[in-house]
Amino acid sequence: MISWGEDCRNGFGLVKPGGLDTTKTDISCVNLIHLKSKIQALSAGNSVVAFIRNNGRLVSVARIQEDLDGRRFTGKLKSVTCKERIRALSCGDSHAVLLSEEGRVLCLDKANILSPLGNLCNRQVTQVACGDQHSILLTQDGQVFTWGQNTSGQLGLGWGEPRDMSMSPKPLKSLSGIPLVQITAGGDHSFALSLSGAVFGWGKNTAGQLGLGDTTNRCAPAPVVCLNLKKTVLISCGGEHTAVLTKGGVVFTFGSGHYGQLGHNSLRDELRPRVVGQLCGSKVTQIACGRHHTLAFVGPSNKMYSFGRGEQGQLGNGVKIDQSVPLPVQLPDQIDDQKIEHIFAGGNHSFALCSLGQESEERPNNLRSSVGKVTQQAIDEEIIDKWISECDSKSWKKGQKEITKMFSSASCLNGSFLDKSCDKHYQTSPKQSGLDYSLVQGAFRKLAKKGKVLTEVEAVVQHTLLRSLYEEPIGVEGLRVYLVLPELLRVLHKQHRRTDLTEAVAAAILRLHPDKLQVLGDCWSSLKPSVMTKHIGVWKKALSGILRNEHILRTRDTGIKHLLQVLGHLHRANQKSVETQTVPDSTFCMEEVHFNPIFLEEDVKLWRLWSKQDVDQTPAIFCRYPFLMNLQSKINVFNINAALTKNPPNNRQRTGMWPFDMFLVAAPAPFFELRLNRASLIEDTFHQLSVAYHSTFKRSLVVYFDEDVKLTDVYKRDFFLHLFDKLLVPESGMFMYNDTNTLAWFPAMPRVEEKHYFLFGVLCGMALYNNNMVHLPFPMAFFKKLVNINPSLEDLREFSPIEAGSLQYILDYPDDDVENMDMTFSVMWGDVAVELDPKETGKLVTSANKKEFVDTYVNYIFNQSVEVVFEEFRKGFFKVCDKDVVEFFQPEELRGVMVGKENFDWETLKQTLCMKESTMLGIPTSSHSGRCLRN
Repeated sequence: MISWGEDCRNGFGLVKPGGLDTTKTDISCVNLIHLKSKIQALSAGNSVVAFIRNNGRLVSVARIQEDLDGRRFTGKLKSVTCKERIRALSCGDSHAVLLSEEGRVLCLDKANILSPLGNLCNRQVTQVACGDQHSILLTQDGQVFTWGQNTSGQLGLGWGEPRDMSMSPKPLKSLSGIPLVQITAGGDHSFALSLSGAVFGWGKNTAGQLGLGDTTNRCAPAPVVCLNLKKTVLISCGGEHTAVLTKGGVVFTFGSGHYGQLGHNSLRDELRPRVVGQLCGSKVTQIACGRHHTLAFVGPSNKMYSFGRGEQGQLGNGVKIDQSVPLPVQLPDQIDDQKIEHIFAGGNHSFALCSLGQESEERPNNLRSSVGKVTQQAIDEEIIDKWISECDSKSWKKGQKEITKMFSSASCLNGSFLDKSCDKHYQTSPKQSGLDYSLVQGAFRKLAKKGKVLTEVEAVVQHTLLRSLYEEPIGVEGLRVYLVLPELLRVLHKQHRRTDLTEAVAAAILRLHPDKLQVLGDCWSSLKPSVMTKHIGVWKKALSGILRNEHILRTRDTGIKHLLQVLGHLHRANQKSVETQTVPDSTFCMEEVHFNPIFLEEDVKLWRLWSKQDVDQTPAIFCRYPFLMNLQSKINVFNINAALTKNPPNNRQRTGMWPFDMFLVAAPAPFFELRLNRASLIEDTFHQLSVAYHSTFKRSLVVYFDEDVKLTDVYKRDFFLHLFDKLLVPESGMFMYNDTNTLAWFPAMPRVEEKHYFLFGVLCGMALYNNNMVHLPFPMAFFKKLVNINPSLEDLREFSPIEAGSLQYILDYPDDDVENMDMTFSVMWGDVAVELDPKETGKLVTSANKKEFVDTYVNYIFNQSVEVVFEEFRKGFFKVCDKDVVEFFQPEELRGVMVGKENFDWETLKQTLCMKESTMLGIPTSSHSGRCLRN
């Protein structure tokens, strides 16, 4: 062992004077200590140094004391015999925490008395760490516990916890579920490191030692965002500074720089992680922080660097001065044939454990350097094969215990199935879960081969795991479990098992804090379409199974509602996906489920009744999730809602007994009458609509022609056919047309009064409301805007292929040559010159803004240029049709329902209708698929 720093000349009493070699004669010497028995591990605090010896059976403790003049010196080494083998320890200011090989924790007080730590419920502990006056531990199931002083929030339990000393460890729930590989502490601050390199800090931050960009203390773990994607593998804490090591051997430091301990050639504090530039090019493999100094070890060259405070010789450079840049430690020549295994720093001390190459191989793994080494067990196909092979043998009880241990731990599931190709799991973010879904699917596919094993997993997940999940996990890693479990549900569904677990998982998802549910939604948005389709299928299958097999009363319970809500969140996530990632909306549709008309009518009534209530306070209502319905069901809902609107509740005879009043049949509803002259069809229609009360538009429409008192649907159909034929010809002046005169659009400079567009909207709404198809030669953009979807370049391609082709050409044009096109944001549309960017007249189109130009141009055509007239149309349309019901339809569905197939022979229909108005005419189902569906 090598030691240097405060009062280390006597080797801490570990050897007799003859067993101590020094390379210098002053207080700053580097000592080579020849030990008879190896030291397995050690730790140093401000006032205590402890060593694990005798193969873990003995802990030797040296305490730093003060003489009458206030000078510090090392007291006599004292040995503490342990009943259990000790495999790790950590020292605070004056206390120490020991960890046995059995996973039990022992606390060493100032009197060197050992006492077991309680309140852990027999959990096995894997790591311990100490700050000055507080301690942390990590359990095998991924839980973090803290105890001690909380003056600066260093326990991470919130400001509600007492700030004085607490010796009862309490769980740090906010880190629950995170697959952690390291905990560490220093001074009054603490850190935790996740398997995928996420860093979380809490506690004192007056010098920026948490790396959060400010000097505000934190009472709960906060992610150090600056270290995201840096592949952090090790953290070390000093008194008021922190050092971080990445997988690539790069060192970051932050916090107090008062003594140069950050290594940035300055004494300035750093509030954010900053690379130690002088170490770049050296692949650092270990770091260690003392109270005010830092060590960095370069493994391949067996060299060590130090920087920071040097007053007590802790830098190992032979002098007592501070240094603000990394310089080599002057190691003894005698270690040239030995390998430095592990470095330590604490208080004003520095240490290195050395061994010959062969000894290094023989040293137990858990006592050797484990930089970047994952000690947490993960679920993989190998261990599943073991369970399958043992499930029918006497070893099955052991397998059951392993299944319970691993599948009851969220951190174990969150740390399994990682995408390690090119270290992708280190890139974990809401856009990248870090999971390899092929591993997830392969593992559960293998589990499904043995029903006995699958049943055991199902029971553990349902009765243990789901109950332990925390509602506010930090970061994406704590949410992976919600991306893994659907694959278990999928294999369970294939075996036709009950949906209880699926409903329980749905409930667990919905218990997440809204902010965390939003993050999970972002994860869903980033899924590949193939994976997203399988996720959707899990919840659909459970729902459709219940709808087909359960009693109808079951369809209103909370389990069904939870399934619906999860599908709702998935649908919103899919809508947020980038275009290449989105799955078709039809993926959500449960085509196989044909909703009973009576059930649908009840659902519409409940939907209207509870429309203003929060979803959590209502029964399961399918109308809240129209994306699940097929077209026929949507049409039925529209017609049911129209019938209820025509026949409002105040027309019903009430009993005063809810919900029976919902289903009472009302008296016949009043009509909205139009009495028209064929010679002045448009004028009469617009006049009568203009003077009518808007509330009457929702009544059933009746049309009389030329004082004919006969009531027949032929008149109504004839009315819409002739009226729209007259309104949509170019001579009407209401619309502009594309180059081929096949499609119409709203004009940028209208030639008729704005109220005409309002009345046109009313007429379109009346046609749909009264089950009449009309000829609407508009592009898909028209129907998109009605259901609140923004039109795109593809919609312009339908209306004006030439214009759209030109814009696509600009997008595809090589970036280097765009400027040569000499184009500006000035365009012509509808014979009107337009500046697309009014703030910058003549703005040039460049490679940097060409997409902005195209998007702005398309937006101008479909939105900005028609804002006033289309808004008038929209107002009129929704005076008749309820907006929330119209938005049930996808744009292409709405077009089909309002217009029918595009190849319909409108001239033939017009001639046929005019032949004999008094005869009821049927419309061929082969020509109008939409018409057929609505009748």
